Amino acid sequence: MFVPCGESAPDLAGFTLLMPAVSVGNVGQLAMDLIISTLNMSKIGYFYTDCLVPMVGNNPYATTEGNSTELSINAEVYSLPSRKLVALQLRSIFIKYKSKPFCEKLLSWVKSSGCARVIVLSSSHSYQRNDLQLRSTPFRYLLTPSMQKSVQNKIKSLNWEEMEKSRCIPEIDDSEFCIRIPGGGITKTLYDESCSKEIQMAVLLKFVSEGDNIPDALGLVEYLNEWLQILKPLVSSIIA
Repeated sequence: MFVPCGESAPDLAGFTLLMPAVSVGNVGQLAMDLIISTLNMSKIGYFYTDCLVPMVGNNPYATTEGNSTELSINAEVYSLPSRKLVALQLRSIFIKYKSKPFCEKLLSWVKSSGCARVIVLSSSHSYQRNDLQLRSTPFRYLLTPSMQKSVQNKIKSLNWEEMEKSRCIPEIDDSEFCIRIPGGGITKTLYDESCSKEIQMAVLLKFVSEGDNIPDALGLVEYLNEWLQILKPLVSSIIA
């Protein structure tokens, strides 16, 4: 699935994988663009997959006339070894019935590559919030059981709010409660598969509406940065 740019696959043991879900407002993808470009991450390979709609375009992170003619495709991998970060950027939608096979292959690669943990940046429909969610912060997080052991104390110190369970079938009053992420694309599938495979995964998401979602992406990156501290404060960086 993973095809390296060089002759051999890079050593990603102990790295943190950042990736988006193709979700409402494309917030996760916009956030990943911000992270990759701000940190000047280097492309180390791509995913060869039949699960995504094919696409090709110019280098979105071009800084000179020389690298502006480089091509980018639907699933590329970037790295910042100094911070032990690897980033997957998805640029197209999934082919029907192919999202679950993609998640399974991706998580198999995560295990085989030795990545320590995965952080998914996502979003969910704001109009489907309940009363409690409407009165609180628009950000939520989820941790797989294996992730909770290592970061639960840090997350608690940030006073973040965990994604609440809601009725699996909202229209039925006596329906069981479960985690629902409407508009979240592959987020729930990735989370469930990671739970069953004992992969350390965190999901960070924001309730949003379709429109100009750049502010939502900025907010989601700042939310991530509260935890990982990988970027300087975004507001001052943009002003500078």
